[in-house]
Amino acid sequence: MSSIQIGIVGLPNVGKSTLFNALLKQQVALAANYPFATIEPNVGVAEVPDDRLPKLAEIVHTKVIKPATVEFVDIAGLVKGASKGEGLGNQFLSHIRQTAAICHVLRAFSDADIIREGAVSPTEDLATIRTELQLADLATLEKQPEPKGSVKPVDKERWTAILKFKAEIEQGKALELKTMSDEERLVAKELCLLNAKPELFALNVDEDQLSRHEELAAQFAKDLGVSQHQVVVISAKIESELASLSAEDQQLYMADLGVTKSGLQRLAEVAYDTLNLQSFLTAGELEVRAWTITKGTHAPEAAGVIHTDFITHFIKANVASYADFVACNGWKGVRDQGKLRMEGRDYIMQEGDVVEFAIGK
Repeated sequence: MSSIQIGIVGLPNVGKSTLFNALLKQQVALAANYPFATIEPNVGVAEVPDDRLPKLAEIVHTKVIKPATVEFVDIAGLVKGASKGEGLGNQFLSHIRQTAAICHVLRAFSDADIIREGAVSPTEDLATIRTELQLADLATLEKQPEPKGSVKPVDKERWTAILKFKAEIEQGKALELKTMSDEERLVAKELCLLNAKPELFALNVDEDQLSRHEELAAQFAKDLGVSQHQVVVISAKIESELASLSAEDQQLYMADLGVTKSGLQRLAEVAYDTLNLQSFLTAGELEVRAWTITKGTHAPEAAGVIHTDFITHFIKANVASYADFVACNGWKGVRDQGKLRMEGRDYIMQEGDVVEFAIGK
């Protein structure tokens, strides 16, 4: 699959662009202390840190390491009335429809010098954003024509799904893909319904609160009425400082702060979990690389992530677990010690599989 794309959204001046700049390790978005500093969506690819890759590179003797990636989209700040075109509402809504998931950045820091511009509290700010997304979806649903006359079953199912979505949104409910039928899921995706997109939440806190990130995540999850697995507590300011340091200095700085993973690592992990993703690994003399797939993907489709032609020309997959590959010191070792498996078309890929695909002509 291509890079997963996550829209960074929130009210103005909650730290979206600062976080975006830090995550991408370059100042590609304008982080300014006034509303609508970000007018066009800024898009960039960030690497997902993976401690397994350097070890694989050492074993196969390559210096080329290519981690999995997450594509972050920094979208203009939303304000109340966006669904009716207030602020930059139309641009906001059109850009967010293209993303696979929504990352809500919510202000929980106390810097009085940063203009709030509508932000009140994480709970109220999220309610404002969700209301605008619900209103936008209602407008989309209300534009759909009711089928008349002799109706095909598929059209009837589509209309039933639309009526169900309208009723749920009017009741203030979220549209959850995992609870939908296959037919409903297709309609939600066809209409790009915003309330059906998976969500994660980045709580932007003061620097001195970062060491309590797990405790705060649990507290905010309860306040927001969401799963703690969807919440990441970060300090955009700290992430910005980390971005300017070497990898070694980053580790020392994080240790001083009482954290073991950067905001990027924790956001990427939450994104993977939220979107039901996992990685498989390839390791050769040319490069070591992590590839992103959906959980439950079969071997030929995984090969197709490398090149689409590999799906039809797939013969087999030579697979070793990461642990066995390291313990046996590479491909020769796993073969000699009977730890290499030959898997066919029905094999379901597992997290951390180290794979060689055999492809025919």
